[in-house]
Amino acid sequence: MKSPNVWTKQRPDNTWQAKREGASRASGVFRTQAEAWDKSREIAKREGGEAFLCNRGGQIRERNTYTGHDPRDIQG
Repeated sequence: MKSPNVWTKQRPDNTWQAKREGASRASGVFRTQAEAWDKSREIAKREGGEAFLCNRGGQIRERNTYTGHDPRDIQG
């Protein structure tokens, strides 16, 4: 079963990819980080997963959860 988590990361050729966790190939390769991030969020929304955005250094910069359950328990 495919993981519904999708990662946006920079590739060695300086393009950006949207790739499902555990997949052997990218779901899409884009010229800009913004285009790849849009695709990652679209896939995660459709499949009920999480979208992760990594900066150029590979660290998670942002993440969005689309599972219907927000792990944060903050009131207000």
